[in-house]
Amino acid sequence: MSQRRRIPGLFAPLLLVVAAGATSLGVTAAAAEPAARARPLSQVVPAPASVSEGGPSYALTPRTRIRVDDGSREARRIGSYLADVLRPSTGFELPVTARDGRDGIRLRLGSRDASLGDEGYRLESGRHGVTITARRAAGLFHGVQTLRQLLPAAVEEDTRQRGPWTVAGGTIKDTPRYGYRGAMLDVSRHFFSVDKVKTYIDQMALYKINKLHLHLSDDQGWRIAIDSWPRLTTYGGSTQVGGGPGGYYTKADYREILRYAASRHLEVVPEIDLPGHTNAALASYAELNCDGVAPPLYTGTNVGFSSLCVPKAVTYEFVDDVVREIAAMTPGKYIHIGGDEAHSTPHKDYVAFMDKAQAVVGKYGKTVMGWHQLTGAEPAKGAVAQYWGLDKTSATEKAQVANAARNGTKLVLSPADRAYLDMKYDKSTPLGLAWAGYVEVERSYDWNPGAYLPGAPAESVLGVEAPMWSETVWTNDQVEYMAFPRLPGIAELGWSPAATHDWDAYKLRLAAQGPRMSALGIDYYRSPQVPWPAA
Repeated sequence: MSQRRRIPGLFAPLLLVVAAGATSLGVTAAAAEPAARARPLSQVVPAPASVSEGGPSYALTPRTRIRVDDGSREARRIGSYLADVLRPSTGFELPVTARDGRDGIRLRLGSRDASLGDEGYRLESGRHGVTITARRAAGLFHGVQTLRQLLPAAVEEDTRQRGPWTVAGGTIKDTPRYGYRGAMLDVSRHFFSVDKVKTYIDQMALYKINKLHLHLSDDQGWRIAIDSWPRLTTYGGSTQVGGGPGGYYTKADYREILRYAASRHLEVVPEIDLPGHTNAALASYAELNCDGVAPPLYTGTNVGFSSLCVPKAVTYEFVDDVVREIAAMTPGKYIHIGGDEAHSTPHKDYVAFMDKAQAVVGKYGKTVMGWHQLTGAEPAKGAVAQYWGLDKTSATEKAQVANAARNGTKLVLSPADRAYLDMKYDKSTPLGLAWAGYVEVERSYDWNPGAYLPGAPAESVLGVEAPMWSETVWTNDQVEYMAFPRLPGIAELGWSPAATHDWDAYKLRLAAQGPRMSALGIDYYRSPQVPWPAA
């Protein structure tokens, strides 16, 4: 599957008035984009760390080649990815070659510039070509995403478009502010197929997101095959919110998601929510319940009513088997064990359970992640707490998280009234929830992760994540409408230097993304806070 092509037949014709209206306006704007004028290097989202503009521009032609280092399999793979993006719209052959030359698009791995780190890159554009250099493949891939944004939006189209395909002259040197820049997809409340997940991966990659957090289990469905507990999926995965057919990933499916994410330089973070949010597991296996009676499957949206039976030995056999099988498949460093909204688990039992569950994750060589309620227990050494509170969350709860951060627990920030993509934009939004309030584009963007949580050391913040809970969404069009244009803003908070953070400047760069999102078929919300290009 191409990195940005839609797969026919997957997208239900929902939100026709809202989504189709947004798309048609955006496509008109894309067509109206002045192709002859090269886009400023500084117009990229996320904002680059350093930009020096000026000098002659470079125009792709039928003679352009993509030149990669001889013997570099990773550079060739990224070169082929870039060619796949550019060929349909330009109509150019764009051969990927290891033959050296001063012209064309040159992808260079192995830079000796240590300041680029693992994800940074340098892009230089001039009369004869564009050169992207990096120390690691991830940096080269991120540089390619920047190059895409420097070309006219029509370069993202599936069919041949009119040029010219010009890149402005100058130099970008770019490195991320944070190493963790994530987006979460809840596949438990509503199930999303492998192909739907791939589509979201491609959209995340354009904005240099590097973590895909998959919420694989909840009260409404268990979505990952576990050989030692097969009814988790065959029964526990058989429904979803509203009573639909549900679904689950076989191990082959999960490995395909992992493979595809890795090809876009994203690490998958699997989550099994414990000890609450477990009704699908409890319904599948009666012995996991304290009274030995399995509850019925659940298709509603209430939370906090389910709990594994903490005193039972079989509970920890279950946890060990699940973590072992997932860890064996997952190359990434993290396993997320949830820990939120365990209202039916007495606090003493919660602490005892989280101690044992964290030890199991460590036993299989992974780093523990949990929602910030983990800090109400005893976070394991090196654990990561994901904060999802609100601006108005009690000072006591915030202090608990900050205290854990001062004691070594790392933080990923996902404040619900800033970063939750399932929150309504305003009262007229046809999808989403509003328990955290309305979250328009400016509110989602206008906060500083490094100073957000009082008392938490800035160095404790690993980064940010934008969760998409799926109580009200089940198609790609719906996910896109809720994620865009907020997701690029969260990505910028994770990537760009704090000094670049400015809403008035950002909204102009975001507006310029409208035609690109339309060309990609993304059904984004046309926020009135953003000066989108006129039709």
